[in-house]
Amino acid sequence: MNTIKEDGLLRPDRQPLGQNTQGFWNEKRLQSEMQRVFSACHSCRRCHSLCHSFPTLFDLIDNAGSMDVEGVNPEDYWKVVDSCFLCDLCFLSKCPYVPPHEWNIDFPHLMLRAKAVRYRRDGARLRDRLLSSPDKIGRIASRPLLRQAYHYLRKSPTGRKLLHKTLGIHKQAWLPEYPARSLSQRWKTHPQPARHRETGNKVAIFATCYGNYSQPQIGEDLICILEHNDIQVKLIDDCQCCAMPRLELGDLDTVNLAMNTNIPRMAELIADGWDIVSLIPSCTLMFKQELPLMFPERTAVLQVKLAIYDPFEYLMRLYRSKQLKIDFRRGLGRIVYHVACHQRAQRAGQQTRKLLELIPDTEVTPVERCSGHDGSYAMKSEHHVNATSLCAPVARRIQQQQADAYTSDCFLAGHHISNTLANGSTPVHPISLLRRAYAI
Repeated sequence: MNTIKEDGLLRPDRQPLGQNTQGFWNEKRLQSEMQRVFSACHSCRRCHSLCHSFPTLFDLIDNAGSMDVEGVNPEDYWKVVDSCFLCDLCFLSKCPYVPPHEWNIDFPHLMLRAKAVRYRRDGARLRDRLLSSPDKIGRIASRPLLRQAYHYLRKSPTGRKLLHKTLGIHKQAWLPEYPARSLSQRWKTHPQPARHRETGNKVAIFATCYGNYSQPQIGEDLICILEHNDIQVKLIDDCQCCAMPRLELGDLDTVNLAMNTNIPRMAELIADGWDIVSLIPSCTLMFKQELPLMFPERTAVLQVKLAIYDPFEYLMRLYRSKQLKIDFRRGLGRIVYHVACHQRAQRAGQQTRKLLELIPDTEVTPVERCSGHDGSYAMKSEHHVNATSLCAPVARRIQQQQADAYTSDCFLAGHHISNTLANGSTPVHPISLLRRAYAI
């Protein structure tokens, strides 16, 4: 018989989200569960430094007359929920009471449940609906005239004041750029390479919303790297947003709709021998973890879970099977590598660091700390200061290293770090660094 003890003697066994059960949506049961979990967190406090959810919770308790959770107004629980951006680090690295412990605490998914209950009851404000729709923003902001208008709002002091007053987007928050041509448009004119050898490896790239519209160069660099390694490549052009931003909003109905569009298409590709590579860690996590926990009965969802990869996870898989070319021509010098939260949550190890360290004349220093960005948390007026304070230790580490470049698989985190540094430096994505090392 297994004895459940503290500090993870048994591997965490995360349970399905349970959104299709009646009790999931019952507000009284939700409040009771939050009180139970918050009481356990109060007695432990290991997670106090991870994000602002926990200091918010502990301040509420410490300022209550009874000095316990029962003395906190349940309406104030929402302050804790609003401060959680679902980085998953408390479940991953701190909490000793995750299942199979008998207390069965999953703090991130409790916060997700609360967001879902509130979204079904109240909906969401315009700003939050916009920021959680990167596919729609990308399509709109990529059109010539609208693109000019967006970049005026993004860059000008007047535009930033307007965004702050009308939508609640912080004046100093970094906002994505949108080049004139998306990755899908560039793919249409991409020349087909002559492969030097047949490897049998085939990769279908899930570009993601940001990878397609905001950072198409990352996708182009990955395509060149894969083709350099004689891998057949295609871009999945008939999928839609993975819906991770809508999940974080609590909009589970849209998550369900996106799943019903994306999973069948990906399953077809997998059946035809294609591996799926997703450009953004959060999107990869959506298919590897969140959808399987929401729809554990769907066979196709589990098939996609096993066949979708982070770019460097896939490349290191090739390396271990001696199929990756290591004909690097340029060293990269000293690199500070920020390990993205949603990449850590995939539990695949630091594959990016391992591959970059194969490059001669390259030294990689990892920083395993949340940048505080989330998909939209750092953009919001009420959260930007907190997001910047969370990022400050990461920025200090980068300044101390005096590296030749700093990088993160999450380009949003990379730019938030740049914005926090405020020294004119810009991050370089690891995929772009790898292409630079290949000199292709």
